[in-house]
Amino acid sequence: MLTISLNCIKRTLTNFLTFIIIFTKSLIFSDNSAAACVNFIKGEAIQGGLIFYDSSYATEINLDGEPIIVNKENGFVVGFHRDDLAMRTIEGLCKDGSPFSLKIQPSQRHYKIQKIDGLAPEMVTPPTHVLEQIANDFKMVKKARSIKGNSTDYFTNGFNWPVYGTITSIYGDQRILNGKPRQPHFGIDIAAPLGEPVAATASGHVVMAEKLYFTGWTVIISHGDYISSTYSHLNTISVKTGENIKRGEKIGTVGSTGRSTGPHLDWRINLLDRRLDPLILVKINNINKTY
Repeated sequence: MLTISLNCIKRTLTNFLTFIIIFTKSLIFSDNSAAACVNFIKGEAIQGGLIFYDSSYATEINLDGEPIIVNKENGFVVGFHRDDLAMRTIEGLCKDGSPFSLKIQPSQRHYKIQKIDGLAPEMVTPPTHVLEQIANDFKMVKKARSIKGNSTDYFTNGFNWPVYGTITSIYGDQRILNGKPRQPHFGIDIAAPLGEPVAATASGHVVMAEKLYFTGWTVIISHGDYISSTYSHLNTISVKTGENIKRGEKIGTVGSTGRSTGPHLDWRINLLDRRLDPLILVKINNINKTY
């Protein structure tokens, strides 16, 4: 006779209810056929979040009226910027020819204010003679983040941590530098010893490896589907633009170059110009190590 303990039943019900809560929080269906044509894989609809979908049973997909090109895993992603509040709409055709539509409403987050003092004055209010360099840096970064890429390692395996250390700044915080309000922080800062190795968080190819005015030695890796990761303030870099790189390979070392008050890594993840929260993305795959 098969005996099932009460604790086992409780755990099963808890896991099932947790799945339902996450699923319904992330998706709002306006057409029941969507569930059969575009399947939710993982993620959460929240500012800074990313949702993964399987589209094996769809032949045409549009996001907010623009065509989506699925990857070789028959999947695609939808990301949310720090301040996104607008409803996103996915619609298209199932393989049987029937239309489908679903709408996604991101949850709003509340951010803190972070004050950072002791920065060199020219790093808060740059002098006129470096404004052209800053403008060129911005164009270079934007171009690097616009490369689609063809890897799907991130899609199937998520993201690893780039370095062990202490998280000193989280995504979304409004920053006040030397008493002057500035843009929010769009990544997470991980304090670590100078020279500590920094690893690629997922496979892809290097689309930028340059020294920039604000972020010092900076590496950007394209992971596919217009997802990119950025590693800033490095002391040294050990990769070049155009190189293919595997998850876990060394890309440089922790430093304090650019606008920085001490050795740390500024780690960011983008979906084109949408800034995502790295902390959310590593937790999607249950990579919850203590730092």
